[in-house]
Amino acid sequence: MPKRHAVVVGAGIGGLTAAIALHRRGWHVTVCERAPEPPTTGAGIGLAPNALRALDTIGVDAARAAGSAVPTTMGVRRSDGQWLTRSATADMAARYGTPPIAVPRPALTAALAAALPSEALRYGTAVTAVDDAAGRPTVRTAAGPALPADLVVAADGIHSPLRRAYFPAHPGLHYVGETAWRTVVDAPDLRIPAMSETWGRGERFGVTPLSDGRYYLYATAVVPAGTRSADPRAELRHRFGSWHDPIPALLDRVGRLDPADVLQNDLYDLAAPLPRLHHGRIAWLGDAAHAMAPNLGQGGCQAIEDAAVLAHLLPAGERGEGGDSTDSVPAALAAYTAARRDRTDAVRVRARRVGRLGALRNPLAVAARDLAVRVTPARLALRGMDDLFNGFRLPG
Repeated sequence: MPKRHAVVVGAGIGGLTAAIALHRRGWHVTVCERAPEPPTTGAGIGLAPNALRALDTIGVDAARAAGSAVPTTMGVRRSDGQWLTRSATADMAARYGTPPIAVPRPALTAALAAALPSEALRYGTAVTAVDDAAGRPTVRTAAGPALPADLVVAADGIHSPLRRAYFPAHPGLHYVGETAWRTVVDAPDLRIPAMSETWGRGERFGVTPLSDGRYYLYATAVVPAGTRSADPRAELRHRFGSWHDPIPALLDRVGRLDPADVLQNDLYDLAAPLPRLHHGRIAWLGDAAHAMAPNLGQGGCQAIEDAAVLAHLLPAGERGEGGDSTDSVPAALAAYTAARRDRTDAVRVRARRVGRLGALRNPLAVAARDLAVRVTPARLALRGMDDLFNGFRLPG
């Protein structure tokens, strides 16, 4: 029987997860990615319990596919090393059914891509436009003939051209006031057991053990957009070299890297929610739909949730003897907007608020923040994550 055809624009984590979910629902899937090949370098990504639960609904075991690292504790510290708050991951596993895991982003991307037929993936294929005037979208690329589709999944990232094309009145992106550095280092001798984020005055430094034994490092600073130094390694040493152990030792490893291996990006989120996450037979997901600051580690997690819910609501890929109802896909996408828009926007707003706390620079405000975090019992702090980690569910 003929199958419905979905074109996914973008082969990031959200796009690949959507492609897998639709493929397993019987859809014929084509993934168009402008990059010439899959990424082989990059930073890490944390998969929270909600994302792991969403992956499980589509039959993807992230830990088995890409490996996992489960730290003994997670928490927030001051620049002198004092813990402001921390939780045992065993307590998180007991409360949420699974602890969070951290994996190298290229390894997760490769594992997701391997779950698709090889012919589904088209690297070096930039989408130039999606025409939806007749109610049946046609995807135009710079690499070949147009692709007619029953569904287009716009997973084309934070600067989504498709978002700009279909929501031209939307205010777009908002600079949150910080730049971020990210890298991965080898440091097996340090034996760091905890996933931590350290807060200073307008600066933060994060350490995450990865599944392959390396460490994902990230740092942020309040600076004007576009601020760059000649050598990011020296910049990190200047800003964080006097902070608590093991940060100086980790920065020694950073100093051995090629400067190109230290990524720097200014942080943006969506200035306001989109009026809806669909248009006709086009659906937006991940950063294209609800770009958020990384302060909760939920950007990729929410993209994975989007993909699972989208595939769940859509009709099966085989059309059946009766053919295709012209209203089935648009109606499913309207249900997708209803299921996802409020949750993702609440996470976006919460991430922005947490970032403002971490970015405080006034000494009195910083002292008050640190005291408030320190006196909050760990069990209450963990309970405050319930809406995030227990918030994923399939509609219906």
